Amino acid sequence: MDHAPIVTARLTLRPPGTEDTRAIFAAISSDAEVTRFVGWPRHTQLAQTEQFLAFARAEWERWPAGPLLMVSRADGQIVGSTGLAFETPYRASTGYVLARHAWGQGFASEALDAVAALAEALEVRRLYAHCHVDHAASVRVLERCGFRREGVLKRYLIFPNLGDPQPQDVFCYARIR
Repeated sequence: MDHAPIVTARLTLRPPGTEDTRAIFAAISSDAEVTRFVGWPRHTQLAQTEQFLAFARAEWERWPAGPLLMVSRADGQIVGSTGLAFETPYRASTGYVLARHAWGQGFASEALDAVAALAEALEVRRLYAHCHVDHAASVRVLERCGFRREGVLKRYLIFPNLGDPQPQDVFCYARIR
């Protein structure tokens, strides 16, 4: 995966590599609070993070973009993950997850603005995101970054780390070009 990183004021967004396995596991994928509102199970073993990296490689091979790590330009630490998940050449979803030490510092908004600009450059016509109806911080980030709430999708997505096996309600936000 030879893709130029995206550089923002405080972040470098780049595809994840196998050398990132332990850092991703420690900062993001194994933390119960960090993964509370994501749609994938919290990782309890490094092998699960390695599977994510294999998935990321496959996405980058198939599409013009895929999962991205948020890396602090100040200290080189991984502060989160974001990216684009293509469904068609003109429609993609996005999301983000931040390491606990990066909460409340504006990194999610900075990264989401960069990912939205990437989507526009790639001629994505519909960029959307889902978030749990109780995830107020995520709602603020999406709205700050110009995503508009299209509605509530009832009993739409399972959040495996909430401890409820039933699908939960989510807000659907989108930026339409």
